[in-house]
Order: sequence, then structure tokens, then C-alpha cells
Amino acid sequence: MKNKIIAGFAVMFLFVSCKNDEKILNSLADYNNSMEAKGYHFGDKLDLPKEVLDNAESISISFGDKETSNLVVDSKYFTLGDNAVTFNIKTKGGETLYQDATINVFTKNPVQNIMYQIVAEYPHNPANFVQGFQLDGNTVYESDGQKGSSQILKYNLGDTTPIASTKQPEDIFSEGSAIVGDKVYQLTWQNKKGFVYDKNSLKLLSEFPYPDVMGEGWGLAYDGKNLIASDGTKNLYFLNTSDPSKVTRYISVAGNSEIYDQLNELEYYKGFIYANVWQKPIILKINPANGEVVGKFDFTDIAKQNTKGSDDVLNGIAFKGDNMLVTGKNWSKIYEVAVK
Repeated sequence: MKNKIIAGFAVMFLFVSCKNDEKILNSLADYNNSMEAKGYHFGDKLDLPKEVLDNAESISISFGDKETSNLVVDSKYFTLGDNAVTFNIKTKGGETLYQDATINVFTKNPVQNIMYQIVAEYPHNPANFVQGFQLDGNTVYESDGQKGSSQILKYNLGDTTPIASTKQPEDIFSEGSAIVGDKVYQLTWQNKKGFVYDKNSLKLLSEFPYPDVMGEGWGLAYDGKNLIASDGTKNLYFLNTSDPSKVTRYISVAGNSEIYDQLNELEYYKGFIYANVWQKPIILKINPANGEVVGKFDFTDIAKQNTKGSDDVLNGIAFKGDNMLVTGKNWSKIYEVAVK
């Protein structure tokens, strides 16, 4: 009889313990879900539910190979935007519980809506699927995508006849490009490599592998020191121009209430990165020091006039003095806008 009583207590203890663990996890899940839209700022403390804190001997947060027991949103561990984490809870009952969560980190400052005025329009070849777009003097350098049609070319602004061009092999889908001194660098979408051309003749000089951390190649810019590359995520990677396979640092991009991924064609001008967001008629102005979106251009009206399907979207940023040039994939126009 005594053994049966002991066994009964053991079963009851196990049942209570399991129910308690379930309460802890449910409480934590409810809290995390409620905070996803609201998000955090750097320096905020995670105000975990009493149900969790009262029953935990220790709590830590892991980020892949990193882990911290400090329940503060610290830039040493968190990035702007969405952070995939795992909560590790050691209960007072001796169990270890795990729960995956997404912690969104936003900037504190509101994003400025940047106003502009169209001051000029130029012809653009609608056959060109624009992936990279730069202006040097009065010469446009353009990287065009699509397998079988990919190329790098240059032409005078106001004309559509190429001065020089180089076609890509059939299996190449060209992406972003950037001018660095007397060379032009160009990414490819899924071929895990980029090309380097002579700026004058557009003759192919060499190839380079891009970093493994970049799953794909999307946009490319140059800040005077490093190449800046996007890969369709929220991250922008700063690459060594002497060896673009090496990442010198990276930033993650977000605003004060929104996370931005699918960052596409890039431009660097006067201390800021400008980025198209794929499938959206906007261009972001980004602080390269920390990834903070400080401003946003809304080109909805221009995009509506030129976008008929899902592919011919806004994608092309260059600067003509302090005015911005914008175009898109298969658009028939390039617009010059004065920033107000």
C-alpha cells in the first residue's frame, strides 16, 4: 500500500510539474506575441511575465552560437529588425524549457517622409530589366538582368543607344553594379560570383566569389571605401574592394515601426545609403553607421504610370548633382526629381 501511495504522489507531482511548465511556456508565448508588433528599442528591458519569473531559477536568450542572461535589448546581441531567438528557462523544479521567439527591434526616431518634385524626364529602353543603375558625369552605367538577356552597358543620359556593352552567358542573371575608380563591379543573382569590368570599354577583367553569408546577390553600391551589397534580406554587407569575398561589417535595416527586407538596388550619396525595396514603390534613406531608416521617398504615382505587372517595378537610383534619378525594370522613362 505504501508503495502505491508513493507512486501516486509521484504521478501527481509529475502532473502538477507538467501543468506548471505548460503555464510558463504559454505565458511567455502570450507575452512575446503581444510584443512583436510593438517591438523594442536598444536599451529596453524584457519585462517577462510574473508567471515566468516566479518559477524560473535562471533565464537566458540564445542567438545561434551566442547566448546572454542579460534580459536587456543590447546591440552586442540584437540587431535592428527581426531577431530569431530561443528562450532557455531553467525552472525551480529542475526542468529546462525552451521556446523560440521573434524579437523585433525598432529605431526611436520617426522616419521622415521626404518630399520631391519631378523636374525632368529622359527616355529609357523598356527592354532593359534594370538591376544596377549609376550616373557618372552624363553617362549612365546600367546592369540588366534576366537569363539570356543579362548585360552591363553604358549610354548617355537622354539617349538609349549603348556606347559600350558586354553580354552575359545564358545562365547568368545579372544584378546590382557599382563604379569603383576605373572599374565597374557587378553582382549575379544566384551564381555566387561577381564580375569586374574596365569602366571605359566594359571589357571583362576578372571574376570574384561573393561571401557565403550572402545567399544571393541583389544590390551594390560604393561608399568610397567599401562595396555595399544587399542579398534580399534586411542586411547590408560592407565588402572589401580588394577582395569582395570578405565582409568587413554588416548592418540590419529598420525604421521606428517597420522592418525592411528585400532591399534591392542601392546607391550611396553624401553619407547615406539609398535603397529600393523590391515590389514596393519606395526608396529608403539609411544611416550606414547603424542601419536606421531616417527617411523615405514614396514614388507610388510614378510607379503606377510604369508598372503593369509584377516584374516591372521601381528599381533604379542615381544622383545628378543633388537631384535623384529614378527608373525601373522595363520602364520607358528615367525621372529626375528635386528633393525638397
